[in-house]
Amino acid sequence: MVNRKLAVIGLGTALTVAVTGCSTKGTNEGGGGGSDGVKTDIGVTDDEITLGGLTDASGPFKTGGVLVTHGNELWAKEVNDDGGICGRQIKLDVRDTGYKADQAIPLYDTLQNEAVGLIQIIGSAVFAAIKQKMISSSTMGSSPTIASDNLDNEVMVGVTTTFDIEAINGLAWMAEQGMIKDGDKIGAIYLQNEAGQNSFHGVEAYAQKHNIQVIGAPASPTDTDMTATVTKFKAEGVSLIYIAMPPAATASTAVQMQGQGLNVPLLGFNSAFQPNMLEDAGVVAAMQENFYLLPPGRTWGSDSEASTKLREQYEASGIQDDPAHSVVTGYLSGLVWGAILEQACEDGDLTRAGLLKARKQVTELDTGGLTQPLDYSDPGDSPTRANLIAQIDPDAPGGLKEVSDWIESDEAKEYKLPHQQ
Repeated sequence: MVNRKLAVIGLGTALTVAVTGCSTKGTNEGGGGGSDGVKTDIGVTDDEITLGGLTDASGPFKTGGVLVTHGNELWAKEVNDDGGICGRQIKLDVRDTGYKADQAIPLYDTLQNEAVGLIQIIGSAVFAAIKQKMISSSTMGSSPTIASDNLDNEVMVGVTTTFDIEAINGLAWMAEQGMIKDGDKIGAIYLQNEAGQNSFHGVEAYAQKHNIQVIGAPASPTDTDMTATVTKFKAEGVSLIYIAMPPAATASTAVQMQGQGLNVPLLGFNSAFQPNMLEDAGVVAAMQENFYLLPPGRTWGSDSEASTKLREQYEASGIQDDPAHSVVTGYLSGLVWGAILEQACEDGDLTRAGLLKARKQVTELDTGGLTQPLDYSDPGDSPTRANLIAQIDPDAPGGLKEVSDWIESDEAKEYKLPHQQ
């Protein structure tokens, strides 16, 4: 029995965040229907819709994982307070894998008998470990951020831009600002998994169009000392470093760049930063001028109406964890699931098969400006191709300030994802 427990928070609603690996029998197992005539199977009763989740609350992305879960919870409370979906309350069952695939498998085996789908899956290795099980059981899952290589099926739902698209947009914006140019040489530090490799593919795709040489440096999620890599990049004369690594590696890279006098931009993929990095004055000094981030949606401190509302909800919830942009991503996952569930309800089919049909009918989801409109008609495509750029600001909520409007570069528009129809 695996027993990994997330912090229970006081949202005043029936959300399950205790996590366990013990097997129990699922709701409505084997198919059937609700008393209202809506078709249901596993994870849906007359009163509840259960959504599971596999998060990282104790591994290298633990800060972001916990905040994504809080975003899920804020969405569920909002929906439940408004009467639920299809006359049913949302119940969340989020479990901690520690970003380890071997821990994810038994947790998923339990969830697939209890939940209609997964509101979050954090970790490309985690998804790879359960992918065939999800496909076999038609269990749909969403990921806060996703590699386009993993969109080769109908069960996986991305919430924001894919890693390759965001890399392309980020580099295009850096070029517009005069920070890199055609013919330059850039370095890329990236995770040795689907997420990092997909980011690197995006870097290579942009570079190929602009005669840019890319020097790659693959690393593991637990690598936190980037001294040798920065030394190599400096010797190669890079004009920019792209990093698709956890926050600890990002901090090390920035500090080493400053210490070695490598005064070039450091551009991070969406998970490269968390605000607790700003507790170290040395890290702040190293990142203040040259670090740029590709947040998956609006930053936590954005002055948009939707962001302001979300901050108010977070403050009223009584959650003690310091908020950041990962809360936005978790809330967005909820909005996506909400749209799919509403469509499935309208179709009279809340079964897993019904959800897969419903997702393709969600073609212009308005997120209130937290992202550009999302389109799920093609499971192999990114739901949006627009990104923002942010920089650190220790005085801003969540530690970031937006320095661009929405970016949808020509290179990103023209880029064909591997499984795009």
